[in-house]
Amino acid sequence: MYTKLISEYRFDPSENPESAIFDLMHYGYVCIVDEHSRVLYSAGDCDDLVFYRSASKPIQSLPVFKYGLDKEFGIEEWESVVLSASHAAEPCHVQAVENILRKGGFSEDILCMSPTRPTNEAANEARIRAGLPLRKVYHNCSGKHAALLMVQKYLGGNVEDYWKVDTPVFREVADCIRTFAETDKMKVGVDGCGVPVFAVGMKNIAISFKNLACPEYIRDDALQRAAIDNVGRIQRHPEMIRGTGFPCTIMNMDPNIIAKGGANGVYGFGLKKQKLGVAFKLIDGTEAAWPFMLKEILRALDALTPEHEARLDSLHPTFFVNDNGKIVGERRSEIKISI
Repeated sequence: MYTKLISEYRFDPSENPESAIFDLMHYGYVCIVDEHSRVLYSAGDCDDLVFYRSASKPIQSLPVFKYGLDKEFGIEEWESVVLSASHAAEPCHVQAVENILRKGGFSEDILCMSPTRPTNEAANEARIRAGLPLRKVYHNCSGKHAALLMVQKYLGGNVEDYWKVDTPVFREVADCIRTFAETDKMKVGVDGCGVPVFAVGMKNIAISFKNLACPEYIRDDALQRAAIDNVGRIQRHPEMIRGTGFPCTIMNMDPNIIAKGGANGVYGFGLKKQKLGVAFKLIDGTEAAWPFMLKEILRALDALTPEHEARLDSLHPTFFVNDNGKIVGERRSEIKISI
């Protein structure tokens, strides 16, 4: 069962915070695990199954590095980060996906999703001005699909079937998820982009990010090496994991953090120094409140630097303003993290 996570209040016309009026509530889950995968803190039932959605991408891409396919196909380091990304289709992201598909010998047509627009507004406006059509490579998951194509090709599967459940690449990725999440209790659905999506317990999402941050605890030598490689790439090129002005880009700017969010409010991150894994989900599916949640959890774990706080606060501040630029309310955490 989920629990209260965030409340939002509006100030009365006197602007007195003490007389704030309740306005909005976000419910969900939070789970924090230590280096030994023990639950240190939970809000809500951490055994409840939750779909990773795109939060699994830094794990799903690991077979590429496990088998050295980045080297085999001549993929540059900055390009390779898009394999783990939910990119916004800024020019650098589109170029990276185009380059990877070309180097892998794949056409854009093979991608199973429908053509779409860039989620980056400036990039989409530039597309419209240039009279360019919608494209599959603009899809935020196109990098993940490129990774799946490469692994399917390497394992001898039919590349046309790369998005299906009963394929070599699906079995490889599913085994990878089980290893990182340290569980066999996994359900499979169909993601928005057309490929399988995995659901595990909230605590297992936290465990998987602990393992990304602390690879010495990964129970597979090849995946341990792949994780070290991939996490380093993401942290050296955080702009490639999402795009300008997004929480995932900002989170991975901190060398202590490896992080990735997914659709419908789920988020996971690992802390290297503290040797912790964290997962939370806002059950109303909002992503707008992610920066506030991230800031509150990081502060409680003594892992929030002033620079990082300022970057997160710029996206979703504790105090919010109206269209006249006046502070009219505040967000408050409903959980008290103590570990």
